[in-house]
Parts: sequence; C-alpha cells; structure tokens
Amino acid sequence: MQSRRSFLGTVSLPAAAAAAGISFRPTELRAEARDIARELAAHPGSAADVVDDEAFWLRVQQAFTVDRTLVNLNNGGVSPAPGLVQAAMKRHQDYSNLAPTYTMWQILEPQREATRQRMARHWGVSAEEVAFTRNASESLQTLQLGIDLRAGDEVLTTTQDYGRMITTFRQRERREGIVLKQIRIPVPAEDPAEVVRLFEEAITPRTRMILACHMINLTGQILPVGELTAMARRHGIPLVVDGAHSLAHFDFDLGELDVDNYTSSLHKWLFAPHGTGFLYVRRALIPDVWPLMAAPEAKDDDIRKFEEIGTHPEAPYLCIGEALTFHEGIGPARKTARLVHLRDYWANPLLEHDNVRLHTSQKEGFACGIANVEIVGLEPDDVRDYLWNEHRIITVSINHDEFRGLRISPSVYTTLPELDRFVDVMSGVARNGLPAA
Repeated sequence: MQSRRSFLGTVSLPAAAAAAGISFRPTELRAEARDIARELAAHPGSAADVVDDEAFWLRVQQAFTVDRTLVNLNNGGVSPAPGLVQAAMKRHQDYSNLAPTYTMWQILEPQREATRQRMARHWGVSAEEVAFTRNASESLQTLQLGIDLRAGDEVLTTTQDYGRMITTFRQRERREGIVLKQIRIPVPAEDPAEVVRLFEEAITPRTRMILACHMINLTGQILPVGELTAMARRHGIPLVVDGAHSLAHFDFDLGELDVDNYTSSLHKWLFAPHGTGFLYVRRALIPDVWPLMAAPEAKDDDIRKFEEIGTHPEAPYLCIGEALTFHEGIGPARKTARLVHLRDYWANPLLEHDNVRLHTSQKEGFACGIANVEIVGLEPDDVRDYLWNEHRIITVSINHDEFRGLRISPSVYTTLPELDRFVDVMSGVARNGLPAA
C-alpha cells in the first residue's frame, strides 16, 4: 500500500503527457475534486476514527456529481465516478480526438503501463499478471471460455452465481457438451469450512473447473475463495474467482489471498469510468488460458494477450489511475468500515419490524456494503416499484428460488439523511403494507 507522502505525488499532472503537448486547463470541478483527494489522504484518522465522522464523509460526498433529488441504492450495478475521474476522462478523450492514430495510439496507450503498475502494486501482485478489460463479465468469460474442456467434462458452481456466467456455461453445454453442476450453499453462509466442504463433496472425477464468487451479487455474501482455491489445487482443478463486487469494496491484498486468477468490474467500487474491468492471472498459468479474442503466438505467456480486442478508447483505462488515487485517498480500511456502517445504519432499524428479514450476515468478514432485505408477504418487484415511483429511491429486486428481497447497496457518497428517507418509507411499508393501486 502507498504511504500518504507517495500518494500525494500521484495527484500531479502526468509529466509524460505534458511533454507530449497535451494542453491541461483543469476545470474548477477537477481542481476541487483533486483537492478533496489530497485532504482525504492527509487525514490522520483510522477506520475507527472516521467511520461516523460526517465531516470527513461530507468531503467524500462533495467529490461526486450525483443527482441528490433521488436516492441511489444500486451502486452494486454500476457506480457514478467522482468529478476528478470524469474530468480526466474528458481531457484524455479530447486529446485522443486531435489525431487518434498518433495521440491515442502513440502517446496515450503506452501510459497504460503506469496504470497497470499502480494497480498491481496496490493489490500486491505483479504488473505482468494484470490485464484491463471492459467489465467483470469479459474477464470471467476469458477464463470460462479460455480453459480447454471436452464433452462430458463438468464445471461446478453455486445456484447463486451471476446469471451471465451461468449463461456462459450453458452455451458451452449446448455447443461442446460439457456439464454444468450447481450446488446450494446456506443463506447467509457463516461457516467457511462448510462452504468449502459443500464444494468439495460435489467434485467428481469429471470435474474440470470450479467457479466461485468472492462476493455474491444477490446478497453481498463473502465466500472463502482463498480456502476454496487451496482445496481446488489439491484436486488439480482450476478455480475461477468472480470478484466483480469485491475489489475496492472491502479491504484485502490479492497477493495474500493466494488465488490463481481474479476478475472484477472497476466501474463498481473503484469508481473508475464505465466500461473498465480487471483480470489477474498468476503468471505461470497465463499460457494455459486462451484469450477471448485471438492474439499472436508470441504473446502466449504475456498478460497483454487478454487486451487484444481491436480498436478501443484509451481514455477509460488511463482514468483507472485517477480512480485509484481517489480510492487511496479515502483509504481501503476506512472505506470498508464506512460501507459496513451504512449497511447497519439502515438494516438495524428495519429489523425491529417482525416481518422484515435480512438475507445477509452482519458478522464481520461475511459481508460488507451490500445486503438483501425482505418484507415478508410482499412481492419484491412491487416494493421496488413503489420506492421508485413514489419516492425516487433506486433499489434492485431479487427473486431467487432460495430467497427474495431487495438488494440495497449504498456507497461512500450516500448521506445518512438519504438512508433515513429509505428507512422511513420501508418502515411504513412494513407496518401498513403497500398502498392500494
């Protein structure tokens, strides 16, 4: 992790880009957001010190340009970017359009390597193991489709995995004759050993791949992917890790987690530009994975083979660095603590109602900022629609065979009065039901 002193140096303008002739005229918005990032990084408070320090979090909130006429509690889908990321995106995109074959390809694209190095250093891995994609789905499909399988081979995951990833395996079933097996795990799951046991008991001599979420998108459940990877290694089976909701959400070191691969969307909890993703593959295993789009044989053992997608904008990838700067300014541990605080802030008063159920653990280490809440007897879709149509509160309804409810995911820019608004409306619904149509 960076020291505060080294962090402050990353907020200045890129010397290489300035030397290339980019005309930087920072807008008021960018200057203000940059100053906020500096302030946050210089703040000496620990996670415990600032978790409920509303003056600290007011500065975080001011870095965003969100619409405060509504309450956005679906940051698990895609997050707004702070102002400094938006401004950097515009600056890089404007420069790209001066003469793209020169300004984008020759000047900006090489700067991606500095962003790669920063991301790798922050999460404790090698830059030669980090690729940038467009989202977690692309990263996951690179692994799901890039590992060789034959007809009859089995792949194993849970019934709670992300729909697009299930669809990916279903297509391989239809096209290649592989077999998808899904297991159930408890909701919530508060015994890591039990989760590992349930996966291991489902392994057969035909199992050739396992897929597991680090954080399940439906409930915010955190799974023991390090222990699952170790178990899978004992059986000689690759385990693909879906970290779409984990990276930059709660504090962990990817190197210490000791997984063989990792995937994420950076436009969720890192607040990077929309359409940016992350793929980590342990260096020794890179040759074993085919890229999603063809790369030359000379790149077989190069992590950059996973970035061979043809012409693409460079601006979003460079702005990952701006988002990382903001994330480091907040501080990963402080961010984790705040997201847990926000979850409990709305969940605890709702749980005072006898007909409210939380399908998410509140025990430390088993969830963070995402939670699934149900008002028993009411259709989640109806509650979702009422919240939006009558109160302009954005939520996601979850209708799963094993549980139902609303997925609630506030973010660091969410204010306590906004959560009070949500709690007041939900409490009214819990007491009185939904108004007659």
